[in-house]
Amino acid sequence: MTNARSVTVERDTMETQIRVKIDLDGLGTSRFKLGVPFLEHMLDQVARHGMIDIDIDANGDHHIDDHHTVEDVGITLGQAFAKAVGDKKGMTRYGHAYVPLDEALSRVVIDFSGRPGLYDRVVYPRSAVGSFDTELFHEFFQGFVNHANVTLHLDCLQGVNTHHIAETVFKAFGRALRMAVTPDDRMQDMIPSTKGSL
Repeated sequence: MTNARSVTVERDTMETQIRVKIDLDGLGTSRFKLGVPFLEHMLDQVARHGMIDIDIDANGDHHIDDHHTVEDVGITLGQAFAKAVGDKKGMTRYGHAYVPLDEALSRVVIDFSGRPGLYDRVVYPRSAVGSFDTELFHEFFQGFVNHANVTLHLDCLQGVNTHHIAETVFKAFGRALRMAVTPDDRMQDMIPSTKGSL
């Protein structure tokens, strides 16, 4: 791969101030200071199962609610991935994973296509896990997709426990990312597209 795969991105608005550092060739370590504990728990799954080091600091307007923080973390993380994969030469490009957790089973498929598209078919039985609004999962992934320029399909194939469903989605997301960003030795300096660019 011809690009640096460890990057830091910052986003500063009137609603949030966010710094994201990722290393695509990491060991799955993570550090989060978001003020949104359940999102931190989910992102820890992405780091661990994606074998991607993720370090995020976020200050947001939590006195209103968590919406802006969750969405902007997704945006900034997406920007970091877009920067880290660079011109995408030599990368696998596609990734997919099925992950179970007890009764829940989810599938995530990703394509670093250069075209943002989110196909989110996950239904959460409860509107909240603790104090976390499950509607915000969609906002996180929409922010990520729009700024990483990826096509992302999220499906929960079965499940009744909202925590389990969310955890399978994020674990599968991490696994799919890991597959997609892994260098393909047979591609070397080739861009994985017949168009010659992504």
